[in-house]
Amino acid sequence: MDPATSAVRLAVREATHTLMCSEDGGLLLSTLESLKRYLGATEDPALPAEQEEFAAVHFSAVLRCLVGRLSPGWLELAPDGQLQQLWKSFFLEGPAAQAFLVLMEAIEGTAGPSFRLMKMAQLLVVFLSQGRMAALMEQQCRLQKLPGLPLLQEMLLGKVVGLPDHLGNRLRQDNLAPFLPQNYFPMLGQEVLRALQAVVEALRGGLDCSVSFVSGILGKVCIQGRQKEILDVLVPRLTTLTQGSCLWQRVCWRLVEQVPDRAMEAVLTGLVAAASGPEVLSRLLGNLVVESRKAQFVMTRKLLFLQYHHKTSMLQTLLGYLAMDSQRRPLLVQALKELLETWGSSSAVRHTPLAQQRYLSAAILICLAHLGEQELRETRDELLASMMAGVKCHLDSSLPPVRRLGMVVAEVLSSRIHSEGPPLKFQYEDDELTREMWALSTLRPAGDGCSAAGDLSLAPAATETPAEPTGSGSETVVGTVPPAGLQGSDSDLDSDDELIPYDMSGDTDLKSSKAPLYVRDCVEALTTSEDTERWEAALCALEGLTHRNPGATREVSVELAKVLLHLEERTCVAGFEGLRQRALVAVTVTDPARVAEYLTSQFYAMNYSLRQRMDILDVLTLAAQELSRPGRLKKLPQQGSLPPSSSSPKALATSQPGSATVPAWRVVVEDRIRSKTRRFSKGFPRQDPEGSPNEFNSVAGYFFFPLIQHFDRPLVTFDLLGDDQLVLGRLAHTLGALMYLAVNTTVAVPMGKALLEFIWALRLHVDTYVRRGLLSAVSSVLLSVPAERLLGDMPDELLEARSWLGDVAEKDMDEDCRTLAVRALLLLERLKDRLLPPPLLGPTASSSPRPS
Repeated sequence: MDPATSAVRLAVREATHTLMCSEDGGLLLSTLESLKRYLGATEDPALPAEQEEFAAVHFSAVLRCLVGRLSPGWLELAPDGQLQQLWKSFFLEGPAAQAFLVLMEAIEGTAGPSFRLMKMAQLLVVFLSQGRMAALMEQQCRLQKLPGLPLLQEMLLGKVVGLPDHLGNRLRQDNLAPFLPQNYFPMLGQEVLRALQAVVEALRGGLDCSVSFVSGILGKVCIQGRQKEILDVLVPRLTTLTQGSCLWQRVCWRLVEQVPDRAMEAVLTGLVAAASGPEVLSRLLGNLVVESRKAQFVMTRKLLFLQYHHKTSMLQTLLGYLAMDSQRRPLLVQALKELLETWGSSSAVRHTPLAQQRYLSAAILICLAHLGEQELRETRDELLASMMAGVKCHLDSSLPPVRRLGMVVAEVLSSRIHSEGPPLKFQYEDDELTREMWALSTLRPAGDGCSAAGDLSLAPAATETPAEPTGSGSETVVGTVPPAGLQGSDSDLDSDDELIPYDMSGDTDLKSSKAPLYVRDCVEALTTSEDTERWEAALCALEGLTHRNPGATREVSVELAKVLLHLEERTCVAGFEGLRQRALVAVTVTDPARVAEYLTSQFYAMNYSLRQRMDILDVLTLAAQELSRPGRLKKLPQQGSLPPSSSSPKALATSQPGSATVPAWRVVVEDRIRSKTRRFSKGFPRQDPEGSPNEFNSVAGYFFFPLIQHFDRPLVTFDLLGDDQLVLGRLAHTLGALMYLAVNTTVAVPMGKALLEFIWALRLHVDTYVRRGLLSAVSSVLLSVPAERLLGDMPDELLEARSWLGDVAEKDMDEDCRTLAVRALLLLERLKDRLLPPPLLGPTASSSPRPS
């Protein structure tokens, strides 16, 4: 046995015995001072071999002895807190890893709230505040492969990352602020930076180091969901450090490369989100995506196809990182092919939510912006085939945003792969979605923020360009007047600024043909007249004539509905579709039974376009809404009787008898009297709403039942259960609206039964728009059918609908469908007390009378 080793062991054994048994403060202080020699913190330190042997074998035992003796009376054995300061120094100056493990062991081993527990927790706060956690990491980075080192580091990882949980479980309501997760993990990020700084300095000094322990800490923190707290501290600082140092870049590459595979996804997701741009991400990761298969899978598969909740800026950072290096660009091309393959899959379009389709479309446009002409030319055939399949799938969708996404992506893709040919153009609404997609199709320059600031700074400079004044009262607008106009004087002589314009506000358009005065004249003008002005005048006057002459309208109602249904625009009439629809609604309201019977029969007839069939559904819904509106009969005689200008106060005043001879002073006097009169209270007359019959009650069946009868019978050019899913979704919404408008009617119960059967037959439809219509129809049934009839006539249907709605609310991929299902479930909760009888209470409730 080595004499030095035996001497250290004997000294530690004697000191430990003294610490455990002695109550003499002076003896305790001298014993601790003698042990402190082995830490090298005194004027007469021990030999290096003795210090190494003490730290490796005996230091933990000494710390456990000090923890065991900790008590209020023991600390007061020495005056002026000398014993307490010396006791703390062993934890704060010795090997950090062993001190940290003993502290955590002591805290976890304490049974409950006590002096020892709080003292150890406060000492741990001092341990963290003095940078001892960075010393712990630095010590682990410099250790070589020793027996038992992986087990020790795994134990340290669990304690370091799980410290907030351990302290929170032990301290409970007495927990200290530094141990809270929102405070601890940013502090841990600062300690990681100090440890990495020490590693860089050691590498510059020629020493070997490993950052695997720090990588383990980073991975374990991120996999627990705390990547934002730690990376918000790490990434900005590493961005600055790696900007001009290749050594720091290599350290960062190794730091991420040695992250365990199970934590690679969490770390890379956090880094991509925290990086301010592709240049920063390239400095932090290097070519990790090429060298690591796990990183490649995460960055080219998971972040692009599965995790669609990320922001567009994160997507730009990721794809820009792939495009920055020649070794990574093949991955960008492959990602574009796979994105287009998924984008062109009909199953993906039907079964993925709108947010994911928007995310995929944005990724495709960003990839196209980064790729060059040569790279696109090499894969033109594959991209073209995927584009053609994707356009068809998106245009077949019943959701307008999905169709617009397909149109925008197809336009951009066709312009890139066929730049020499005519561009592909669609007609769609220019909204926020399309503007965002088009903005992504152009590559953002590296100095985008600087260029934008430069553009903003140039605009005031242009407007502040000095110009010579041309006169005392004139103004010169720089940039709008040609230079020749500023030099010559002939323009001033020929100026017409002093001419007074004519007042043309009361002018009207001169038309050769007058508006028809009878409904039959409108029918004749719309069917046989070749005069376009007469045709236009008849269309504009038809709605008012229909309301003013209901008797004449009923005589030709079906013929007029047929004419309007097949009417096509001859001239460029402003608002043609609105005029035609309002006229058709007015005819349906005037003669609801006959016209509704005709329209519903034509819905399933041959030789009609999808647009005409959807027009029929819209007209039926609007007419039913008008018929069910309270107080409609009182307003009918006034509709269309006055010209538009007669609704203004001035027109009403001049239309009254004697208004031409009575001056306007009467209004002024009445206003003055009203303002000078003092009233102590002024009540408003209350008028209770007068009840009126629901006109939709007697004709609801004509609107509803013919529509729901033949939905499962396909025609040659019309198949609701096949390709015409858009019309089926509109039909479901229309039936739900008719059901809601039939509230408090006698036919509501059979309508509800038929609608529930319709819903149950189509509840598993793959189209999102159809499912939305079915779910809204369920709510209409629950709102319109009386609760007693629901429970009495349809209890089984309600139970089945409840289970189906629960599945939709939990599992449906569309957010709107889930929201509608939750609303329907809330409506069902109102029926819960009636659906399930209340439990019987008391001893007499359980006993039933027996026959005598």
